[in-house]
Amino acid sequence: SPPQGPRMLNITEKGKAGKIQLPREIFRSLSSQTVRMVVTVLNIQRLGMFEEVNQTGQVLDDTVVGITVGETSISGLQDPVQLTFAHGQLPHGVTPQCVFWDPSKGMAGGWNSSGCVMQLGDKGTVCSCDHLTFFTLLLNPSLDRSTAQALMAVATAGCGVAMAFSIFTIAFCIFLRCRFRSEETLCINLGLHMNLMGSLFLLNLAFLLNSGLSSGTQPGTCKVLGGLTHYCLLCCFTWMALEGCHLYLLFVKVLGTYIHHYLVKLCLVGWGFPTLVVGVAGVIGSYGEYSVQTMDHQLIARLCWITSKYLLVHYITNCGYFGLIILFNMAVFGVVTQKSCCLQGTGAVQGDRKAWKVALVVVGLFCLLGATWVLAFLTHDTSSVPMLYLFTILNSLQGIFIFIWLVILYYPKTKETTGSLSHIIRHDKTITVSQD
Repeated sequence: SPPQGPRMLNITEKGKAGKIQLPREIFRSLSSQTVRMVVTVLNIQRLGMFEEVNQTGQVLDDTVVGITVGETSISGLQDPVQLTFAHGQLPHGVTPQCVFWDPSKGMAGGWNSSGCVMQLGDKGTVCSCDHLTFFTLLLNPSLDRSTAQALMAVATAGCGVAMAFSIFTIAFCIFLRCRFRSEETLCINLGLHMNLMGSLFLLNLAFLLNSGLSSGTQPGTCKVLGGLTHYCLLCCFTWMALEGCHLYLLFVKVLGTYIHHYLVKLCLVGWGFPTLVVGVAGVIGSYGEYSVQTMDHQLIARLCWITSKYLLVHYITNCGYFGLIILFNMAVFGVVTQKSCCLQGTGAVQGDRKAWKVALVVVGLFCLLGATWVLAFLTHDTSSVPMLYLFTILNSLQGIFIFIWLVILYYPKTKETTGSLSHIIRHDKTITVSQD
């Protein structure tokens, strides 16, 4: 009742004590009413309830605690409800998370952490939430120190390999441009690829410098290094977008590249637009030291990047920007593939059609448009260890795939077409145009 205020309820079972503390705010809002408070403790393994689709985390002791006061829904509390989930030492490789059951999530409901704050202790975890419903402590798989060190080693080796093949690809493009300098479309295609590989080279170089120099650097130096890494990443994304736009012009609009100073204008966008974004982010102070830690607060890595205070900058300039780019590029990829298949069916495009060559051309084009970076959306935190490995390895191989793709597509260059995606029909004439 309101005069008595909140009461503390203890549940003790085999030496394990859970605790629930309700704020005075709940009782004051009830005035002089007499209401029933119900605390429900459920074993979801026996009941088969609260099962989320594609759930990766494990519910602590398979126990869910429900709290209701009266018959009305209580939410938006200024003073939160505190639930203490008692437990011993948590297993290695998991991260606890305070969650509640949200019936509106997905088709069948799911766990949600909105409005809950976690405080991890030695003998238990305190969850402070601003509403009443069914709560539990979810144990999500996390990244341990040994796995993190292995990932860093793979990433470092992958950056070295990617840088080497970026240099090979740029050298090969220069060789072809010198050999076929009279073919304007081919030279523009190769110039576009050179800029993309140059941005990939700079991105991998910036990562190596970041991982090697970020520890112990001065705050000003770390801000510069974080801004440089962000700039290289945005340049890489922008050149992937320009590759998609160029493909769209060649295959869909069939306009060719008859634009005055076409490649120069692309360079202004590819290298200039990221400068504006990084400049604005730098002015508001977005860059600094960013630490990646395990659940037991062990340091995995210390990087110069966008600080935790300005994560919104990361979500907008990186996640949002790349999301738009990859949607456009994948749409272009689908249109180009469909158009190429139609041309093969009509016999308009002639030439060698070996299955392995066509497969490599498709894989190379897939990498050229940045499809391997889609895995970044599946590595939203340190719990996606397999995706982290896959993302690291495939992006290390991106430069290799593009190099092989260019070699197969452009060398040796003959009068006949060289691949299923390398030529198009312009208007109603059978004309072959080199594709990127």
